[in-house]
Amino acid sequence: MNSLHDASARGFASDNYAGVHPEVLDALAAANGGHQVAYGEDDYTAALRDRMSELFEGPVEVFPVFNGTGANVIALQAVTQRWESVICAETAHINVDEGAAPESVGHLKLKTIPTPDGKLTPALLDAFPLRVGDEHGAPVGAVSITQTTELGTAYTVEEIRQVAAWAHAHDLVLHVDGSRISNAVASLGVSLAQLVTDTGVDILSFGGTKNGLLGAEAVVVLNPAAVHGIVFLRKQSMQLASKMRFLSVQLLTLLSEDLYLTSARHANAMAARLADAVADVVTLPRPTQANAVFAVLPREVSLKLMETFRFYFWDETTGEVRWMCAWDTTEEDVDTFAAAIRAALTGG
Repeated sequence: MNSLHDASARGFASDNYAGVHPEVLDALAAANGGHQVAYGEDDYTAALRDRMSELFEGPVEVFPVFNGTGANVIALQAVTQRWESVICAETAHINVDEGAAPESVGHLKLKTIPTPDGKLTPALLDAFPLRVGDEHGAPVGAVSITQTTELGTAYTVEEIRQVAAWAHAHDLVLHVDGSRISNAVASLGVSLAQLVTDTGVDILSFGGTKNGLLGAEAVVVLNPAAVHGIVFLRKQSMQLASKMRFLSVQLLTLLSEDLYLTSARHANAMAARLADAVADVVTLPRPTQANAVFAVLPREVSLKLMETFRFYFWDETTGEVRWMCAWDTTEEDVDTFAAAIRAALTGG
């Protein structure tokens, strides 16, 4: 079948728009021959567990799933009781962009905290009522943070360590929504072990789709004592792949030879290039710390640009937009877009 789209066209709306990395496609083809045991008892899933244990510098349990929402819902269900709630930032993806799946599928009440930069801190958490022992409320069972945040900011190692310490001091579990955790690792110049294992994270949703995979994510359990029934929850949530080798081989390829870092570094570099190219003609209200650039433009300028370059409004009331770069964004893509922004603003 011939392609139905222009394969040279790339926009700045989302890193989900990008295709599958060629190395991942090759790995899928290589894994396709013959038969392998279904439902995760295959060689690729075993190798993935070994590779993740190596990267996280300790034994971990790995549960591949189809998408990030599924990973988050399963992870949060596995670390909470049915009557408990989860604290997250008001801007967290689980709160604003998952179609109420944590509530409707996971039956979890989300308790949100406004933040200036998308990050939870011990000070913000201290001011939040936990309602311990109050049968009229939904007592908190877990804290969830997003790395990188929906505002494009990255939690540092010390910031995560402080949130984890706060959570554990209050007998709570720390979950990390890591749909873009590779971008955070690349931005901060640390390892996955330093950012996750050493900081005290209990359970992680590891993202792959935004970094060149074909619908493959994983729940990574670092503290098995805090997790209950995850194998049953994955099945009940319709996230158990029968042909799991095709999820696992994608994640294994991403984590082999540090492809996850190479791709994330490139996406981050393209975002920095874009921010630098337009910094003198637009307002950049947020720091560019990973692969997201936030800018404020006149509404009519944004609408005109959107006719050629796909991207979205972040806040239509202020004119703020978000531009995302991906593993396959090129310097030419960035330079062409930056030139168009300048021309649209100057009337050139």
